[in-house]
Amino acid sequence: MTELTLPSVKSPGALRQLAIYLTRDKLALCAAVFLLVLIVCVLVGPLFVGELAGKLGLRQRNLPPFALEHGFIYILGADTLGRPILARLIVGAQNTLGIAAAAVFCSMAVGGTLGLAAGYSERWYSHVILRLADVVMSFPSLLLALIVLYTLGPSMTNLVIVLAITRMPIFIRTARAEVLELRERMFVSAARSMGAGSGRILFRHIAPLVLPTLVTIAAIDFATVILAESSLSFLGLGIQPPDFTWGAMVANGRGYLKTAWWIAFWPGLAILLTTLSLNILASWARTVADPLQRWRLQSLRKAPR
Repeated sequence: MTELTLPSVKSPGALRQLAIYLTRDKLALCAAVFLLVLIVCVLVGPLFVGELAGKLGLRQRNLPPFALEHGFIYILGADTLGRPILARLIVGAQNTLGIAAAAVFCSMAVGGTLGLAAGYSERWYSHVILRLADVVMSFPSLLLALIVLYTLGPSMTNLVIVLAITRMPIFIRTARAEVLELRERMFVSAARSMGAGSGRILFRHIAPLVLPTLVTIAAIDFATVILAESSLSFLGLGIQPPDFTWGAMVANGRGYLKTAWWIAFWPGLAILLTTLSLNILASWARTVADPLQRWRLQSLRKAPR
């Protein structure tokens, strides 16, 4: 398997080159700017509007968007209890992205470790790991999550565990495929001839080469996890009130689509733009990481005047 890695970003020149590649792809640049603004809102926004997200205002019930007589915080309107949708979007983004990040990190850490072990060793447990991955992949991920959450009960911890388990097989199989190729290289044979143990070879020499591929897959998988979490929250199996996510906001507004469409529209639009931006940026990263595809960005130079 060909290893795709981004250019080294240790030197300022490499960072500048990545910035040039990003500016040459206008769609990827817009996606990066949107995600950067979203991350800033998630980190800083709840400090300023966290209390407003749960504050009731019966006089503002179903307030339509772009009505500024009650303040800028109501620019996107209010829900059925008079709570500003803008404030709830910012606080809900913190929960949505936090759950997705925790699930992706856990699936990458555990799945990557199991994949390393399954690829380097040919013992019985490597076959057990692969069969367990096959069992998980044989079930539709959303159906498996519904069954587990219905059995264990909806909570943030159970939601992260379920999402991590359903996404783990892809990391197991990818890490195993990488290790199967890397373990036959000369540097592994040299380390083994010098007396290095299997654990040292695996985690000191092979794992750093597999990690960039796993990180790339995690970035691509992040959007899928956001959609899965939003779907589960929409069905009422996500985190429970008073906490909420974008999916729960869409669920709360589905009964008012004819009279107050904005209650469900804005969180749905936030989910759409976030997942679309992640997919666009992941596609750009794959292009930059592949020397055979990077010429497309290098050829987008401005024509001389």
